[in-house]
Amino acid sequence: MTGSPEKSGSELTNRLALAFKPLDKRAFGVALGVATGLVVAVATTVTLIRGPTGLNIGLLGQYLYGYTVSWPGVPIGFVWSFVVGFVAGWFVAFCRNFVLAVSVFLVRTRAELFQTREFLDHI
Repeated sequence: MTGSPEKSGSELTNRLALAFKPLDKRAFGVALGVATGLVVAVATTVTLIRGPTGLNIGLLGQYLYGYTVSWPGVPIGFVWSFVVGFVAGWFVAFCRNFVLAVSVFLVRTRAELFQTREFLDHI
């Protein structure tokens, strides 16, 4: 057996609370920013070491001001990619938290209305 029903019920409640916990916007933004910054920095470094490959990352200079496929372009690309990744991560976390809050609000409101209807039916 897995244990008493009370214990499994509280474990389920803890898991649900963790699943519906809001994301930290700043932490998610930093994580995505570091990941995107590293991707651009590594791609630039690999291109510089191996020479031109099938991937034309020089076009990133059209979006990232000051970026070129060069050694000075590695930190510039990292910084700009970090900024773009941070903003994207922050926005995704914000939208996820907003949609989750609205969904929980609607579910709670429907549940309260259903309980009120049952109560009124008994009167």
